[in-house]
Amino acid sequence: MKILFLPAYYFPETAASSYLGDNIREALCKEKISIELYAPTPTRGISAEERNKYKKLKRESLFDGYLNIHRFSLYAEGKTPVLRALRYTLCWIKQFNRGLFAKDIDCIYLASTPPIQGVLGGMLSKLKRVPFVYNLQDVFPDSLVGTGMTRKGSLLWKIGRRIENFTYRNADKIIVISQDFKRNIMAKGVPEEKIEVVYNWVDENAITPVKDEENELFEEFGISRDKFRVVYAGNLGNAQNIEIIVNAARRLKDNKQIEFIIFGKGGLEDEIKATKAKEQLDNLKILPLQPYERVAKVYGLGNMCIVACKPGLGGAAMPSKTWSIMSSGRAVLANFDEGELKEIVEGGPSTGSGTARPCGVFTKAGDLEGFVAAIEELSQHPERCAEMGRNGRQFILENLTREVGTRKYVEVIKGVVNK
Repeated sequence: MKILFLPAYYFPETAASSYLGDNIREALCKEKISIELYAPTPTRGISAEERNKYKKLKRESLFDGYLNIHRFSLYAEGKTPVLRALRYTLCWIKQFNRGLFAKDIDCIYLASTPPIQGVLGGMLSKLKRVPFVYNLQDVFPDSLVGTGMTRKGSLLWKIGRRIENFTYRNADKIIVISQDFKRNIMAKGVPEEKIEVVYNWVDENAITPVKDEENELFEEFGISRDKFRVVYAGNLGNAQNIEIIVNAARRLKDNKQIEFIIFGKGGLEDEIKATKAKEQLDNLKILPLQPYERVAKVYGLGNMCIVACKPGLGGAAMPSKTWSIMSSGRAVLANFDEGELKEIVEGGPSTGSGTARPCGVFTKAGDLEGFVAAIEELSQHPERCAEMGRNGRQFILENLTREVGTRKYVEVIKGVVNK
C-alpha cells in the first residue's frame, strides 16, 4: 500500500499541530505502508541558513525507506496575505503536477491547510481514480467569517463554500477533530457515514508535567515562581482573541501577584508589543514562540494556561493546545464558544471518561468580566489549579494518547483502500 501526502508545510517548519502529521506518518510506516510526500522548501519558523540547507536536499528517506520525502523549490513565505496566497497557489500547482505523475498510489491524504488543498485532493482523486482522505482541522470559510475577514454572502464566502462543497463531495472519508465539526458539515449536506471523528491527541510521553523547581525557563525568561502565572502560547492572530489577554492584563495591572506570559508569533505581535510599551503593562511578558520539544516547560510555567477564540468561532475551530495544556498537568483557562470544550474543561458527561473531573475553568468567548474574575478567584487558590491540572493529565492518559489517535487514522486509511 502506498499513500500520497501533499502538505503545504513540512519538517523542520513549525506550523500549527505539525506533530500530528509526523505521528500519523510514523504510525503508517510502522504498519509497513509506504508514503510518497511532496513538500516545498521549508520557510516557516526557520533561519535563512537552515532554509538554504534544505534547498540542496531534494530527496530524503526515513523509516527504513517507507517514507520518501521529495522537496521542490519555492520562495520564502511573506508576511502579507497576498504573498502568502500566491505562495499557496504556486505550491498547489507544483503539488498537483507531482501528484499526478506519482506512481502506484493507493490513496491520497490531505489536511485542510490551506483550504485549497481539498480541491487538490479531490481533483487528483478523480484523475488517478484512487480514494481521498481529508483531514479537516479548520472549517473554511466559517473561520474567515468568525475572524471578520469576510461575511456570509460575500464573494470570498461564496468561493469558499464552492471549495468546501467540492472537497466534501469528492472525499471518500473526512476526518474531523470534534463533534461540533461533524455537526457543522452534516448541516451542509455531508452524509454521516462519510465522517469520522478523531480528536487531535498529544504525545503524553513527550509532554509531561514539569515541576517548577525543575523548569529552567523560569530563569531563562526572568519569571518569578512566587507569582500566579497565566500563560498563552500560540498564534497571535485575530481568531485567537489575544485582545482579551491584553485587556485582562490592563484590568489587573495593579495586582502585583498576577503575571501574564505570552509566547507567540503572528499578525498582532507588533500591535501587542506597542500596547504593552505604551500602557506600561509590566505584568505582561511577550516572548518568542518556542519549539515543540519545549511545550511541556512552556505550559509548565503557568498556574493556568489559556485557550481562547473570538465569539462565533467555536464551531469552526477546536484548539488542540487544550490537550497539550492538560498533558502538562496545568489547569485550562478557556474563553471560548460553548460546546464540547466547555464539557471537557468542566468535566461534563459527554467527555467519554467515566472519571471525568474539572480540569479548568470555562468562560464564554469575549466575556472579559468572567475571564478576569476567574483569574482573580483562582489566584487566591492556586491549590485548586494544581488539582485541575492533575485531573487534566488523567483525562489525557485515559482518552487522548498518541497511540489511540494514530491507530484510528491508520484504520480509516486502510478502510478506504480495502473497501
